[in-house]
Amino acid sequence: MDSASEVQGLAISDVAARTGIAAGTIRMWEQRYGFPLPQRTPSGYRRYTAQDVDVLRRAAAYRDSGLSVPAALERARSTTDATDRPSIYAAIARSEGAPQPQLLRKATLFAMSRAIEDEALARACSPVLVGAFQHEPFYRSVERRYRSIARIADAAVVFADFAELRRPRGGPVEVPLATDDALGNEWAVVVDAPGYAACLLGWERPTAAEGPDRARRFEALWTTDPLVTRRAALVGARLAGRADRELGERLEQLLDERPLALESPSPALTSLANRMVGYIEAT
Repeated sequence: MDSASEVQGLAISDVAARTGIAAGTIRMWEQRYGFPLPQRTPSGYRRYTAQDVDVLRRAAAYRDSGLSVPAALERARSTTDATDRPSIYAAIARSEGAPQPQLLRKATLFAMSRAIEDEALARACSPVLVGAFQHEPFYRSVERRYRSIARIADAAVVFADFAELRRPRGGPVEVPLATDDALGNEWAVVVDAPGYAACLLGWERPTAAEGPDRARRFEALWTTDPLVTRRAALVGARLAGRADRELGERLEQLLDERPLALESPSPALTSLANRMVGYIEAT
């Protein structure tokens, strides 16, 4: 059997021809930056997908606009397919390196969010903050905390079913969601700072709204991985750009220009986990 047919996909020479990126450069990006990650035939030949080609084309365009290779790849990889119902949770859950989702009570998500917010206030320097609250009253109940973070943030944006786009003085930009937006069914707290990264994302199951409010269940994931957090922040920036193009572009520029958080998240993870345990035990 021809090795080209052992695993379906494109050879590296085909990818190079379609993207204009030399095969040697593609292999170097794989080794240094972890993308693309081709399948291998039993004979060891690399095989790529059409999606790999699309991402590499976008990365090449971002490189031409002046982004570094890591920033260009991250921006290209986090670009989701065009949709009328975009989702931060879905974009991260289906991405490479995503943490394992867990089914959590709303009370647990609330405690974890408080821990992330506290940690941001304690250790984050000039963060980019993204929050998603489903309904405006949920945000209003914690607005004071988010205003505190916004005061130390380079940028802060929150999503909910607000009546209109608002830029309150000293607070996050309030971005309205349409009634059929997937993000309207999600929970998100994303903090991307040079020295601290954390993201908590949840998707409420359709039948979960029955019963007491704090007993509602969410399929959730959380991480302090700086690459995953950056990806979530970039998706949030693009969603903000739907309501205000200038806002979205500013958020993306801020994220492109800042370094990633700690490469080894162990100290932040330990501190954050301790705060979470304290909140969960108190509920």
